[in-house]
Amino acid sequence: MFSGRSLHLDGPLLIALVFLSALGLVVIFSASGENWDVMLRQGVRLGVSLVAMLILAQVPPETLRRLSPHLFVIGLVALLGVLVIGVAAKGAQRWLDLGVVRFQPSELMKLAVPMAVAWLLTRGRLPPSFTMVMAALMVTLIPAGLVVIQPDLGTAIMLIVSGMIVVFLAGIRWHHIMMLLAALAASAPFLWSRLDGYQQQRILTLFDPFADPLGSGYQTIQAQIAIGSAGIWGKGWLEGSQSHLEFIPERSTDFIFAVFAEEFGLIGVLMLVLLYVFIVGRCLVMAYHTRDTYSRLLIGALALTFFFYLFVNLGMVSGILPIVGVPLPLISYGGTSMLTLMAGFGMIMGMHARRRLMT
Repeated sequence: MFSGRSLHLDGPLLIALVFLSALGLVVIFSASGENWDVMLRQGVRLGVSLVAMLILAQVPPETLRRLSPHLFVIGLVALLGVLVIGVAAKGAQRWLDLGVVRFQPSELMKLAVPMAVAWLLTRGRLPPSFTMVMAALMVTLIPAGLVVIQPDLGTAIMLIVSGMIVVFLAGIRWHHIMMLLAALAASAPFLWSRLDGYQQQRILTLFDPFADPLGSGYQTIQAQIAIGSAGIWGKGWLEGSQSHLEFIPERSTDFIFAVFAEEFGLIGVLMLVLLYVFIVGRCLVMAYHTRDTYSRLLIGALALTFFFYLFVNLGMVSGILPIVGVPLPLISYGGTSMLTLMAGFGMIMGMHARRRLMT
């Protein structure tokens, strides 16, 4: 019989991921208006994602390290291809049509960027020099810039964060951090001017969503009503009025947390957050016990980026952060994001399982 150890899987982490994904199916069923087809499609995507996780868990860390720069270049070429021959949908050009399947290169870069930055930094001595920090910054900003053009500000932010987390975990010096923050502050007016009008409006709406309650503030207001009306225990599964009366926009994707909170209340939200914290904490423990630097940096970056996903989505839905279109990880409807996340967890478990073989 096969065991989790022979397949290079981590039992506690695998159980938590499967439970979280199954919970996502339950919430999607309610958010979609009890649509069995939607839930079944998501179930198929979950199955494919679990297979991808299993496959990636079998890849040795040294192979991942060697493939890192090649994967990054392939992703970069694919992003350039999106700008030329990409498929447009909902006002954005983010997909490549390969005939058999549509492919979103920006999702590939969510893995390729931290892998490439970890590969780059481990080629030299740590903590990284300022030259290496700037090289890592360029590796991060180039694909992020191509994603912004699509436009997809949320994914671009995630790429930047994933790359910078690797730099931070590598032991960047504090005066380098201050220099980067000063450069960011100095470039803020330029960055603001380059945002589209709707993106600027989303940021301004953060400070007063009731200034335009039927326009830019509508999503935030309706989500806050759903969350605030839930109470301690919630209204019950399939009983959420805000979602079933279709007041919550994007209720199966970006704003699915509002549906969950309305139906399961404060207790449900606390349990969900604890489950996320367990997954992140388990990954960080695995990073701590991994011997080689590349694996440690990559595991830590993937785990903390996963947590950043959670933080941004919860902040966006609750009204403390601007709306940037980041889904709730492993809960929101959609296959590409789930596939990327599960592939990342597969790499995490594979690197941890082989920690005693690395020097």
